[in-house]
Amino acid sequence: MQVILIQDVNNLGGANELVTVKNGYGRNFLIPSKLAVEANPSNLKQLQEKLKQQAKKEAKLLAELNSVISVLQNGILKIGAKTGTSGKIFGSVTSVQIARAIKEQKGYEIDRRRIHILDDVKELGNYKAKIDFGNGNETEIEFEVIAE
Repeated sequence: MQVILIQDVNNLGGANELVTVKNGYGRNFLIPSKLAVEANPSNLKQLQEKLKQQAKKEAKLLAELNSVISVLQNGILKIGAKTGTSGKIFGSVTSVQIARAIKEQKGYEIDRRRIHILDDVKELGNYKAKIDFGNGNETEIEFEVIAE
């Protein structure tokens, strides 16, 4: 029996997936538990339409994400830090400071947990950080630490 999964089911498949299961499992567990619906022609048509809408939405998000990435890679972020006389920073630059600089200088709000600094930032100079947007989409940005 073929069913269309409504929700993710462990060891079977993800939501909006067409799977083949035994008759008893489908009729006695999946369908009554609202985890799946029977794969009849009308439900298959609804599934195709839902997948088409989802693909359009993902394409739109990807285009928007690419524009954000191009803006972030354009130019170097400047981050101010308090320093001593020898050019060493008191403390270090964190992902919170980078996220705040992106918001102020580029106009985009990015969650600090998505930013990973590649080097230890203890002195003035140029450094790199990686921003992970999920789904394999990531970019590397440059930032310059300057004295306040």
